[in-house]
This record gives sequence, C-alpha cells and structure tokens, in this order.
Amino acid sequence: MNKTLSNFILIIFLSLVFINCANRGTPEGGPKDETPPVILKSIPENYTTNFEGTEIKVYFDEYVKIKDLQKQLIISPPMKTQPEVKPISGASKYITIKIFDTLQPNTTYAFNFGNSITDNNEGNPYPYYRYVFSTGNYIDSLTVKGNIMDAFNKDPETFVNVALYEVDSTYTDSIIYKEVPKYITNTLDSLTTFSIENIKEGKYMLMALKDNNGDNKFQQKSDQIAFHKEFITVPTDSLYTMKLFNEELDFKAVRPKLESGEKIAFGYEGDYKNMKIDILSEVPEEFEYHITKDEKADTLYYWYTPRMEVDSLIFKITSIDYEKDYTARISIQERDSLIIKESTTGTIGLDELFKISGSTPFVSFDVAKAKLIDKDSANVDFRTKFDTINNSYVFDFKKSYENRYVMTIMPEAFKDLFEGTNVDTLMYSVGTKKESDYGFARLTLIGAKYPAIIQLTDTSGEVKVEKYSTEPEQVDFLDLTPGKYYVRVIHDANGNRKYDTGSYLKKIQPEHVSHFIFDNDEQVRANWGLIQTLNFISD
Repeated sequence: MNKTLSNFILIIFLSLVFINCANRGTPEGGPKDETPPVILKSIPENYTTNFEGTEIKVYFDEYVKIKDLQKQLIISPPMKTQPEVKPISGASKYITIKIFDTLQPNTTYAFNFGNSITDNNEGNPYPYYRYVFSTGNYIDSLTVKGNIMDAFNKDPETFVNVALYEVDSTYTDSIIYKEVPKYITNTLDSLTTFSIENIKEGKYMLMALKDNNGDNKFQQKSDQIAFHKEFITVPTDSLYTMKLFNEELDFKAVRPKLESGEKIAFGYEGDYKNMKIDILSEVPEEFEYHITKDEKADTLYYWYTPRMEVDSLIFKITSIDYEKDYTARISIQERDSLIIKESTTGTIGLDELFKISGSTPFVSFDVAKAKLIDKDSANVDFRTKFDTINNSYVFDFKKSYENRYVMTIMPEAFKDLFEGTNVDTLMYSVGTKKESDYGFARLTLIGAKYPAIIQLTDTSGEVKVEKYSTEPEQVDFLDLTPGKYYVRVIHDANGNRKYDTGSYLKKIQPEHVSHFIFDNDEQVRANWGLIQTLNFISD
C-alpha cells in the first residue's frame, strides 16, 4: 500500500469517527439545563474566622456571569467603598471579590448575592448565595426575621432594605440620616419576608427603607421608611411586621422667580396649606394681589397689580416652624391672558361638580349672566362657590338620569385681576347616563374601627369614589361605572377625614389601612349590584 493510499484511508476513518461522535448527540438539543452552578471551593473558605485578606475567590463547576449586582448585592455591615466584584462582564469559572475598606475588628461580614450569580448558558441562578467571614475568632449567628407591608397600598415595594442599628452610647434617632446600619438585608424582587442573619447579641433599632438612591441612609424626599416602635433585643424568637410609608415632607420654600408679567412663582416642598406669602417691599396704595396653585407642580403663584417699575421685591414666607425672607427679581414682561376652561366634557356623574377655571385670577363672576337648562329647556337652579386657591368656580346643581344640561354664560360675566373678561358667550353641554348603565356595591363592615374612610379604587390604587362612616352601618356605593374595583378602608384615628402617614422622628406610625377584593374577584357590572361583608376581626 503506497503512502497516498494510506493517507486517504486514514482520512476516511477519521471522518467516520467524527460523524459517529456527532450522531451520538441529540439533534433537538435534549432537555433544558435547569441545574444551578455548583461551588467547588472558596479561598478563603466560607465562614472563615480571623479574616485578614483583601481578596476572595469563589470557584464554580461551570462558567458563570453576574447580573443586576447593584440591586442584588447587599453587604452587611455596609462598606463605605464598594468592593470590586468580577467578572463585571462576560463569564468566568470563578468570581473575585476585592475589598478596599478597612475592616472593623471582631466583626462578622456577610456578602448577600441574591440571585445575581447565574450559569453562562441558561441563566440558572445560584439562589441567595452568601459569603460570610469574621475578623474575630467566631462567627455571629443570631437572626432577626419578619415581613414588610405597605402602609397604604395593597402590595409593598420590591428590593426593600431591612436594617439594624446598634443601640449603644453613641445612638441617636438622627443616626438613620447620617450613618449606615450595623446589619442589613434586602427583600429582593419577589419576597415580602426578610431575615437578617449573623447578628451578635445586643439591643437594636429595627427599620426598613425603600432606598431609592442606594446610600443606605434615609432621605425623606425620595425614600419610604418603616420602623419598629420599640427597640428589640437579640436573641429573639419574634417575627416583626413593619409597614413602609412616605413621610410628609418638612416644609421648605424655593427661591421665587418671575414667570410672566406680575406673576411670581413660589416653589415649595411639603404641605402648602399653612404657607403664607407676605410682601415686605413698599407698594402703592392701590396694590392688590391673589395667590393660586399650579394644577400639577408644587408651586404657588403670586399675582399682583399694578405694574411697578422696580428691580426686585422682597417677601417673607412663613409656615409651621419656618420663616425666611426671599428676593424676587422683577422685569417688565408680557402678562398672561385669560383663558377659561371647563372641568368636565361629555358625560358627568350625578354627584360630580361642574367647575370653570381661569388661567389668570378671577376677581368676580356675574351669576345673573349665567343660565342652566336641561334637555326639556327647563331652567335648572344652581349654586356657585369660588375656590380661590384653585381659581375655579364650582357649579352645584341637582342632576337626573339620562338628561342633558346646557350652561350659557354671557360675555363679561367673568373678570380677572388684570381687567380681562370673557369677550364671547360661553356654552357648555354635559349629559348623564341612564340608570341601567350603572352598577352598585353594598358593603357591610364587621369589626371595623370608626370613624372610617371607605374607598373604591381601580387596579392601580387610584381612588374612584369614597364614603365616610362614623358608626357601624351598611355602606352603599350607587351609580358606579362598570369595571374592576378594590376596597380600601382607612381607620381615621384622629377623625380629620383624611389618611395620615407616619413620622419616624415623632415615632408616629401611619393610620391603619385594610384592603379587600370582591368575592371571586367579581366586577361591578351595568344594572347589577355586588353585596359583600368585610371582616376586620383578624385584621
């Protein structure tokens, strides 16, 4: 056999071997790999004591990658400088943790990776991997457990930090604004329960944050907070329930600025209802002003007349525990023109108020120049009320089913601060539905605390209608637009007819809120009613 023939036979043989090997596989790919990666070893080993290093390596049986590390990785106690975790991108058979912080002596550290470590091919996570070490000669092993709720909404937020602050000689209530906690964990994206582990014995303040800027400190403007009303002592067998809430912002004014001619914008944070704006500058005898609120923004507008040729005006802004002088720069600018609009078009509810608002402050309305008739051209009596802060006239009149109402307002009925009027006749037409287009709900409350605010909300939690009840009674919601509703009941503990949130510094918990769904997730249907008993005995 010559050399060429031998080489040819060898090539044929090797080709058959490769074809045979290829045929042993499954063309369809076989069952999907659902097995998470396996840890082969860690250097140093997990739960090492007397840790002195700056680098940790964890080896796996397959290539892994890291995802959502910023959300998933929780280090307890938190480090001032975040460690570097690799691979940042791509895949590797090991991960490296490089520590830059100076570690505290005799302290147990825990790296909670959540579900961030996954295999490279299928994305199967290594669930809730924790790497723990101690700089002392033992690992702290105590645990605090509980669950997180939302104080107002039906479902709580995800990725909520739950933390312990050690109560020692340096502890003050303001620590949550300045320092990171001693121990911390996270509910991640699917759980409402929490477990803070590897804690040492002691007294602690237990709290939770929906930490939207990731600094492990409470920012009133951006974060939700929950706290246990009393200090806890570890070890403990108790399960702690905490309710997340948004605090009302402390009042703060923003430097005013001229928006247009004789219109100054005063921005603010917190509640504007106790906010007062007083002008300190000298003004002419005929000086007049009005204050209105922006429809959406946290802004009050200070309108004034007459026009003054000055470079600036000085104001004093006061509120509860707040007083400050501000200077607004003034220039000659064009004034806003009066634009009038109605609140409702098309269909109006039987209990809905009709409103007309203006873009500049109203100073008068001549009711004699307004007329309201129904579909039969019969005159309909109405009453008006002026809402100064929202710069709108509210028209209240009795409505009936399947009717149409036309309001005619003659020219110059409205007059604004700058002598502007409606130069044309205004006509508005709204109609009501027939009775059979609506549904109703009847609720019986068993074991509820009174007074109570009973709300029907849509699926997003927006209030569609509410009733106030001061004693046990059936609560009827009539003339409901068909659709899906949830029930929210607020125990109005202070009787002020509104929901009151909590305050961390004042140690006030938010008012109690209960949530219900209709039996079998039933919907309100046209010409049909839902009757349900709400049981608060175990709430």
